[in-house]
Amino acid sequence: MPAETTRTGEEAYEGGLRKVARVVLLDPDDRILLLHGHEPEDPSDDWWFTPGGGLEGGETRAEAALRELAEETGITDVELGPVLWRRTCSFPFAGRRWDQDEWYYLARTTQTATAPVALTELERRSVAGARWWTCQELTRAHETVYPTRLAELLQRLLDEGPPAGPETLDTEIV
Repeated sequence: MPAETTRTGEEAYEGGLRKVARVVLLDPDDRILLLHGHEPEDPSDDWWFTPGGGLEGGETRAEAALRELAEETGITDVELGPVLWRRTCSFPFAGRRWDQDEWYYLARTTQTATAPVALTELERRSVAGARWWTCQELTRAHETVYPTRLAELLQRLLDEGPPAGPETLDTEIV
């Protein structure tokens, strides 16, 4: 049975605050992995974002982070670290509004090859690929990146290490 027929993440989302786990994945060179997404019917309306997605069933956020990372990138050799940031956001996507409570986990890996292995139908229509970014590239980027302060947050993480506890980021409403 194809994986997309067993996943309920965004297909089951009907409003309310969706619980989401995201991964700030760093390689041995401190590059961050971002996915390239776009509006399903308009590839020119695009942005970059961290891997992750909604919790399914009774899984924990950490379990969801690892599952989503594996499904979206094929990367399973990961050391999951602490929650770095928490963010509430609201945005239009694929014809509906998404209201999310996102937790961003730090993770490290030596595995840099990516290949999605279990995308949902919506993800297949809206994710165009993945790319490893240096902090300097991210700082100079003119593309839209979420969360919007990611370059600044990544630089602080690389300079100072993880915060003592999760930092609450500003709410983003698009």
